Amino acid sequence: MPSIKTSALVWVWLTVLVFVVDIATKQVAEAWLIYGDPIYLLPVLDFTLLYNKGAAFSLLADQPGWQRWFFTFISAAVSVMLVVWMSRLPRHQRWLGIALALILGGALGNLFDRVLFGHVIDFISVHWQNAYFPAFNIADSAITIGAIMMAIDVIRDSINSNKSAAVAKTHGD
Repeated sequence: MPSIKTSALVWVWLTVLVFVVDIATKQVAEAWLIYGDPIYLLPVLDFTLLYNKGAAFSLLADQPGWQRWFFTFISAAVSVMLVVWMSRLPRHQRWLGIALALILGGALGNLFDRVLFGHVIDFISVHWQNAYFPAFNIADSAITIGAIMMAIDVIRDSINSNKSAAVAKTHGD
């Protein structure tokens, strides 16, 4: 297995940062907010303490409880997969390494909640008039940013591959 010095595991500090900030902000939300009672910050943003027993967008939240362990297992498996991926990813692939570290930090933050509390603590609420986006947290934000970065990486690699293939074809004729 490659070392931290040669692999994308060098970004594990970012994973730890996301995890710590996520857990800290959730605990502040628990201490300062009243469940379901919004504190308005901007016309499109408020802090509202909510619990999500499901996955993204409250998927399966209405189930009797089996989803807690189902999503715990998926989060743990994905986290292990991300660590292995990061350990095999060369350090010079910074963009993808950072993306994976963000996703891992977010996955671990939400996994922590699921194991300890049986639900994920959400508190950031974005809305436009009476249309509300599902509440989320720092972990969800890190996962989303990491996923967007991964998508950009795939698109960038595809463009570079197409350019390389075009150049090779031009020089091969």
